[in-house]
Amino acid sequence: MKVLCSALTSLPASIPDDVKAFTFFERSSNPDVGGIGNGWVRQLERAGFAPAVATWDFVLFAFAVCAADFVILRKDTADAWTRELELEITLNDPTTWNQHAAKLEQMLRTLTGDFWTLRFTNGGPPPPAGNRVLCDRDCVALLSGGLDSLVGGIDAVAQGKRPIFVSQLAHEDSERQVAYAEMLGGAEWHQQWSHRIDFKGPQEPSTRGRSMGFYGLAVLSASLLSVPQVEIIVPENGFISVNPPLLPGRMASLSTRTTHPLFMQQLQAALPLLGVDVRLTMPYQFKTKGEMLAECADQDTLAQYASHTTSCGRYRTYNRTHCGRCVPCMVRKAAFLRWRPSSDKTIYRFGNVANAGKTSADDPMAVAVAVLTARSGGIDKLLGATLSFASSNERASYRRMLEGGLGELAALLERDGLL
Repeated sequence: MKVLCSALTSLPASIPDDVKAFTFFERSSNPDVGGIGNGWVRQLERAGFAPAVATWDFVLFAFAVCAADFVILRKDTADAWTRELELEITLNDPTTWNQHAAKLEQMLRTLTGDFWTLRFTNGGPPPPAGNRVLCDRDCVALLSGGLDSLVGGIDAVAQGKRPIFVSQLAHEDSERQVAYAEMLGGAEWHQQWSHRIDFKGPQEPSTRGRSMGFYGLAVLSASLLSVPQVEIIVPENGFISVNPPLLPGRMASLSTRTTHPLFMQQLQAALPLLGVDVRLTMPYQFKTKGEMLAECADQDTLAQYASHTTSCGRYRTYNRTHCGRCVPCMVRKAAFLRWRPSSDKTIYRFGNVANAGKTSADDPMAVAVAVLTARSGGIDKLLGATLSFASSNERASYRRMLEGGLGELAALLERDGLL
């Protein structure tokens, strides 16, 4: 399973049949070659972006990982899940990247559950060369349109920080992102982009590597700041970050790991080696979603906007409506139940998880089994080796948070009569 992501000028004249090829920022005349970010460089130059080579090469890497993740189907593998991916990327300064390829391969292994082989070659598209603009902000914060990122933005502003809010374009969420950035006083410097990955053929639906695009945009936005080691705030509750396996069959990358602490540790360790001077912070890594809501610094603002955020893992499946039965929806409902039950005005396709029917991914039943397992044998019986990544001084904090998150979910199931 080979993928090539190249500048148009570096694209081979002939693409082997076993290679999926993409060009950065300019489309190839070959209809079988996909595109990434067509026309984006010109937009960045007009906006005053002039990133360093190391920053720009990280953006190329992040977008290439997303493209490979999208184009190679898991169902075509021997176990219908684990892929062996060979990804070649043209960069501006590939030497450093090849020196640290093994670390990056392991990082992506953690993120997607696949075996990656990375090769970096010369000939990458040069970075935008606009008249560099330095803005008056002091950090970067991810703003997805979800409930956690709303809390993160509110808290950051309440602490006196002035973030550049960074968003990935996402249908109706894009309008929410604009509204939240404006409400938080960050409209002028709100960065709202997409990797614009385009190719013929089916797309892999699991998209375990999708967060790399978000981190690429965040690192690029940090280049607008003149402060040393720019802070990038990643606002995600600890329960969803760790995403503990509710059933034995949901181990490792079978559950999403977009902000898993181990992956985040590996990403942070790699960035300075690649010449990227940013600091990833996860202020809620030891907080449940319910605790995030209850402890938010501006309760009135949160109450005004909370129900309009999105959390659902199947939001598009149900025509831009929360399903109410996937794990993210249940964690959301449970958080509202702990915080202010009457304030949850979200429209759910299934308001009561006990009446939500069954699917091939029966999340309410999985949560119920997890709750009963913890009740009968203790939280450690459920977690098993889940916290093996954590240092000894952090393990107790993760354990407390996961136990609290499971308790919030148990209260939801009891309310709905499933327990």
